[in-house]
Amino acid sequence: MTRPGVTGARRRGREAALQILFGVELAGTTATRATDHYYKAFDGEPEGRDYARVLVEGVESSLASLDEAVQKASVHWRLERMARVDRNLLRIGAYEILHQPDVPVAVLLDEAIELAKLYGTEDSPAFINGVLNRLAEDAGRKEASTRDSSPPSRKKR
Repeated sequence: MTRPGVTGARRRGREAALQILFGVELAGTTATRATDHYYKAFDGEPEGRDYARVLVEGVESSLASLDEAVQKASVHWRLERMARVDRNLLRIGAYEILHQPDVPVAVLLDEAIELAKLYGTEDSPAFINGVLNRLAEDAGRKEASTRDSSPPSRKKR
């Protein structure tokens, strides 16, 4: 059973986490400093803040293993060649797949795709879907099999 407000709080938390991680990478600052700065500049509900912190701290503490998993799932794409938004969406999705088993894969895929539509390029939603679906399958998250698992393709820029 879904608790009231959890979906909205997690959605806002994912969006904030994406913006914070983007800022960490862009400014070369720490996750804690970027999170504090973000919430000084923008309001957020406590539940959304809490989930954003879980995601940001989780991505930061597991960055090497997340990047390795994303790299393995993103056939023929090096992390450094990916758009910053895509790379950070993939890190968030990978963290949820690998470390948040209570989050259904279908939900995190849908959320990542929606954020890709908002912040990414025209090709981002399909790319994000393909990589995260493959990562979920590689991680043994069986519910991912309801999605198209064809290899992610993307026009190289």
